[in-house]
Amino acid sequence: MVGGRPLTGHLDIWFKHLIVSGGGRKIEKAGDMMVGWKDLPMELLLRILSLLDDQTVIVASGVCTSWREALCLGLTKLSLSWCKYHMNSLVQSLAPKFVKLQVLSLRQNHRSQLEDGSVEIIAGYCHDLRDLDLSKSLKLSDSSLFLLAHGCSRLTKLNISGCEGFSDSALAYLATHCKNLKTLNLCGCVRAATDRALQALSCNCSKLQYLNLGWCERVSDAGVTSLAAGCLDIKALNLCGCVQITDESVIALANGCLHLGSLGLYYCKNITDRAMYSLANSRLKRKRGLWQDSSREQGGLVNLNISQCTALTAVAVQAVCDSFPGLHTCLGRNSLIISGCLNLTSVHCYCAIQTHQASNIVSADHAY
Repeated sequence: MVGGRPLTGHLDIWFKHLIVSGGGRKIEKAGDMMVGWKDLPMELLLRILSLLDDQTVIVASGVCTSWREALCLGLTKLSLSWCKYHMNSLVQSLAPKFVKLQVLSLRQNHRSQLEDGSVEIIAGYCHDLRDLDLSKSLKLSDSSLFLLAHGCSRLTKLNISGCEGFSDSALAYLATHCKNLKTLNLCGCVRAATDRALQALSCNCSKLQYLNLGWCERVSDAGVTSLAAGCLDIKALNLCGCVQITDESVIALANGCLHLGSLGLYYCKNITDRAMYSLANSRLKRKRGLWQDSSREQGGLVNLNISQCTALTAVAVQAVCDSFPGLHTCLGRNSLIISGCLNLTSVHCYCAIQTHQASNIVSADHAY
């Protein structure tokens, strides 16, 4: 929660003795002397404050000038998601003080409170932000994304899932300024997550690794194929509920995103065996060394959700399962999710088949 410089040996000794003897006594150690809380070295104070929860940290910032200064310089992580009321007032009061924040969670767990004015304060003071969670902020508009684009361009992780007020033009604008984005959650952002926005991400955010497009119904093959061409380091992509996409999207991902380890296709009913064979063949190509860049060799898919993809056959899905040892159908390790596909019940991973064969051998031995 609270960051600071590494503690020296003397500070470690001070900290241990402070816990044992209490802050009211004089502590003398290794030639140094400390009397009471006001004489605590900055690094030691930061270490103590790091033990507090977020609500207590806010209270501590008002205890005295030295504590407030310590938190202003050392606080790097803060969550206000616990706040049921007056979140805007808290943000507008704290953001100008905690200018070194790198991680800030404003997830609206209880009810939507956050407004554009609060984001304006954050963008105006917290220029070191790397990780920002604004999920379920229903009151925010495009102006918030424009403000973040200019004030928080160092963002590497952004969660705006459930923010229905953002448009694709605002998201595209953000992409042109926040080019270090690695993780982006757009789940449920129907207006913002469109082919236009994905094309902007493809052109500007080449470091993107984790993207959630769940239930973004306006996304089509044009957007996904563009993404696959520009964001080659994608490791996890959630396309669940993107009902417009077809095999073309999966083929583009199989050919272009060689790091892809997790793919969600739940309820993508236009996906057919052709998409599955493209995934299986992409693994075979890697094994045969047909891709020149050997540094991109990866373990391949370890999570695949094809629930409700009722057009798929067991033969095609089994080919994918055989190609990627990290996919499992066995109990406790289920990473190939096929719920609602009754025609895929015969698909099994390698270890499930081995277990079945072993049990058959044991049964045969007992028969004799």
